[in-house]
This record gives sequence, C-alpha cells and structure tokens, in this order.
Amino acid sequence: MLLSDFDYVLPPPLIAQRPAEPRHSSRMLLLDRATGEFHDSLFRELPDLLRGDELLVVNNTRVIPARLFGRRVGVRAQKPGKSPRTRREYLSAQIEVLLTRRLDEKEWEALVRPGRKLPLGERILFGDGELEGEVLDRGDFGARRLRFHCVGPLEELLERLGHVPLPPYIAREDDPSDRERYQTIFAHTPGAVAAPTAGLHFTPEIVARLRARGVEIIEITLEVGLGTFQPIRSEEIEGHVMHGETYEVSDAAAQAIESAKRDSRPIVAVGTTVVRALEDAARKAVAFDASRSGAESATGRVEAGRASANLFLYPGQPFLLVDQLLTNFHLPRSTLLVLVSAFAGREHLLAAYRHAVEAGYRFYSYGDCMLIR
Repeated sequence: MLLSDFDYVLPPPLIAQRPAEPRHSSRMLLLDRATGEFHDSLFRELPDLLRGDELLVVNNTRVIPARLFGRRVGVRAQKPGKSPRTRREYLSAQIEVLLTRRLDEKEWEALVRPGRKLPLGERILFGDGELEGEVLDRGDFGARRLRFHCVGPLEELLERLGHVPLPPYIAREDDPSDRERYQTIFAHTPGAVAAPTAGLHFTPEIVARLRARGVEIIEITLEVGLGTFQPIRSEEIEGHVMHGETYEVSDAAAQAIESAKRDSRPIVAVGTTVVRALEDAARKAVAFDASRSGAESATGRVEAGRASANLFLYPGQPFLLVDQLLTNFHLPRSTLLVLVSAFAGREHLLAAYRHAVEAGYRFYSYGDCMLIR
C-alpha cells in the first residue's frame, strides 16, 4: 500500500497546544469498526459505554525529561585554518539532544541537532558542566549513540537539566505544568521519551467508576521511543522498518490477558503502544510454541517478560489479542495512523477523521480521543 493512502487534511488550529482541563473533559468519537458508523461522545462517558466485564490494559511508563540543551566541548573543533572567532561560534552554538532509547545505565540512543557537525569523540556539556555526553557512534537522520559522564545518578541530573519532550507540533516551549500534565495517572516506570497519550484522559474518578462497573484494569510497560514517532520514509508502507521499543508484560498481566481471552471478555487497549506490546507478545508466544512443539499456540496466549517490539502493523495483518482500542488522533502518514487503520479499516477510519475535522475535535497528543470497537 502507498503512504499517500494514509493522508488527510488537518487545519493547524485543530492541533491541541494545551491539554483539556480537567483531564476527563476531552471529547471522544465512537467508531464501529464493523460498520464504519461513528457517534460523538465524551470521554467521561466511557464507563457507561462499556458492558462491564472488559479487561482494560494501560501503559504505566513514565516520561523522563529527555530533551537536553548543551554546547560542544570542542574536542574536534580545533581544525587548522579556523579563525578564533569561528571556533568561538562553533563552541557556543546550542546543541539539542533528544534521548530516544536507553541502552544501559549511562548510554542512550539520541537524536542530535545539528547532528552533522558532531563527529565521533565529540563531547557535549550540559548545565554548568556537571553532565557530559560523548558521541560514540553515528546513525542516519541525526541519530547518535551517546555515553554520559557524570557524578551521581544520571536520572537525577536529567530531572534537573532536562525538559519535557513535547512533540514538535506543540508550538511552544514546555513549562512547569507539563511535568505533571504530560504524564498519565498510571505513570510510575521511568523510561519513555513520549507519553502514551491515550492514557492522559484518565482520572482517579474515571478509574473508580470503571472498576465499579466490573472492568478489570491491568498495567504493562512500553518505553515509548523512536519506534512510535519515527516517520515512514518509503513510498510503499511495507518497506518501512520499525525501530525497536522495549516493553514488559508481567506474569500477572499475562495471566489476566489469557483468562480474559478464555472467558471471551473484550480486551481494550489504551493506546497504540499497548497494542504493539500485546500483539508482539502474542506473536512471540506463537513462535515459542511452534519452536517447541511444531504447533501454533492456543488462541490468546501471551509471552510474559521483557522484550523489544519492532512490530509494524498495517492493513491486512491480524490482531491476535486486542478487541477494542482507545486512542488519540494521529498524524497523517504516520505509523500510528497506519496501525489504527489496520485495526479499524482504512476507509472507516479516514471517514471518521474527516468528521472529527469538521466537528472541530482537538488533535494529537494533548487532543481528544476515539474509542474503536
């Protein structure tokens, strides 16, 4: 399929620059993926729209202050022929670093701007020099592998020196309110560099109402990174290769998922990150069972543990676990829009998006949501 098949027109004023207040006041578009029918609703009505025996799966990852601003040390800046003024400009120029994936305690993959002037071995100073990043490797499109040097825990320095990594379509700098508002109420496992935005609408009140209705809520972890927001650069979507993102499904969560499937209870994924983690874990269970016995695994089995998902779901691929999806509205030509199209049907989804535009829904991370079932 062509990337151009996953496009739509969005007037810029519909891109949400601030979150709705309170959280649960967002609008919610209901989409029937079998018929394509859609209806306007509100997120606070979610508990009343469910039948009461669903298994709701949320992502408990916590966004870290992953956006850093620094300056070059100048290890590779002293080239012959450069004037003192040129060297000063080189060293004073601001370097923006967006951490994208943790590799170990002090090593990260990152996007660096401007990246082309940062050779291997170059160092970047942050703050007053208490944190230093060393360029170990170069990748495509500004990607770098950095090793951080600091005294004390890196996480504490990131909390002090880092900024909330708001997406570029939010045309403002982050402010103190984003430290809390760009986190879900489930967030307690640090490691994400973008929020699992479908979870931003939940409040303790909504969770209490869901549980009172009989809905079971479980948590998994997917560290949202480059795989979620990396653009598709191939004209045919099948040629896109996803960047891996680390996820973890606990034994208790796996048992709850398998129990829900055995009992024919709907599994509701809160966000595309949950979809990717669950569907990847289900495919790993199939592969594991096949490797042991030569037979496919039982329907609804999921592989517990920590793994990496580079699964790219596009139309024509099956969904092994997820029955319903709560999700925000996504960018044109993005892997997320393709994933939701695979779940809801491309024609149905784009028709619902056209209605959302006409009805003035708020789009993207801080915007409204839709429930697809």
